[in-house]
Amino acid sequence: MKYMNEQDAISGKYAKAFVILNDNVEELFYAKSLESSIEKSKSDVPVLGKTNVGKKAAGWSGTGTLTIYYITSLFRQLMLEYVKHGRDFYFDLQVVNEDPASSAGKQTILLKNCNIDGVVAAKFDATSEDQLDEEISFTFDGFDILDSFNSPRG
Repeated sequence: MKYMNEQDAISGKYAKAFVILNDNVEELFYAKSLESSIEKSKSDVPVLGKTNVGKKAAGWSGTGTLTIYYITSLFRQLMLEYVKHGRDFYFDLQVVNEDPASSAGKQTILLKNCNIDGVVAAKFDATSEDQLDEEISFTFDGFDILDSFNSPRG
C-alpha cells in the first residue's frame, strides 16, 4: 500500500500571485487567499428509449475570489476608470504554488482575461482587532498550466 509523504503536502503560505495588466506586472504580496473554479455548462440530451435525460458538455465558465489586505487602491482606481469613463479592464492572474519542503515541485496557473465583479469603495471597522481586508470576486475566460506539479510518489 502506498502512502503520501506528509512533507509533500503543499503549504499555501509559499504561494505567489501576480496581476498582469497592460504589460505591467504587480506582485500581489498583500493577498491573503485566492480560489478560482472552472465549471462546465451542460445541455440536456433526451434519448429515445431512455427514461433519464443525458447531459453533454456545452461550454464552461471561470469564476474566482481574491481576498487581499485593504492596503492598495489599484482595483478601486481601475473601477473608478470604469465608473467615470465606461472603460472596462481585463487582466491576467498568475498563481505559483511552490513549497520548498515538498517534492511536488512547482505549479504555475495563468487565469486569462480576468474581470472584476465589484470592489469595496471605502471601508473601516473601529470595533475589530483584525486587519481590514476585502474580497474581490471575478470571472475569467482563459486558463493555462505553465508549470505542473511532479507526479506524487508513494
